[in-house]
Amino acid sequence: MERPIRLARTAQYLAVRAITVHCLAHPLTLALLAAASTAAARAWEAGHQVTDIHPATTASSPGTHPGAAP
Repeated sequence: MERPIRLARTAQYLAVRAITVHCLAHPLTLALLAAASTAAARAWEAGHQVTDIHPATTASSPGTHPGAAP
């Protein structure tokens, strides 16, 4: 069951790289963004949550920054 998550993460990574190298309107970027959204939708339909694709890190999780409310 790990495969849909791995595909979604890889597709997202490739899309972000294409945005960085090319631009948002480049045909390759658009194709990779479409593949990433399709892979994420398939992972969702397989029963995975968004947090399975995008695990929270302690640096970006709400409430972990100094001065944040408990």
